[in-house]
Amino acid sequence: MSRLVHFEIHATDPERLVAYYTALFGWTMQKWAGPMDYWLISTGPAEKPGINGGLLRRHGEAPSANGPVSSFVSTIDVASAKASLEKAVELGGTLAVPVMPVPGIGWLCYAKDPDGNIFGMMQADPAAA
Repeated sequence: MSRLVHFEIHATDPERLVAYYTALFGWTMQKWAGPMDYWLISTGPAEKPGINGGLLRRHGEAPSANGPVSSFVSTIDVASAKASLEKAVELGGTLAVPVMPVPGIGWLCYAKDPDGNIFGMMQADPAAA
């Protein structure tokens, strides 16, 4: 069975999205020393479940604000879906799908970053209904 081992965020203005995701989730990003503009994303300590990723300069146009989702959507574990969604918007992102219950699992919402990339945020809560 194949597992997801890495994710990438494509950015029209990489420095802007580095600042956005660092402020929103506390991720650390380090510019790669290789031959292209690429930032390595650390999403947390190695002993905690999760994956790390990368951020790179977008090749082509940013996604349409009202267009369909045409990529994998990554979902981030957060302490509060409501507070995280509010912060995502305050930092320059937009609401994609408001907070909704996933019965027995938790609270899920979706936002778009300032470049139009969609991502999910999940607050674990077995009492969600």
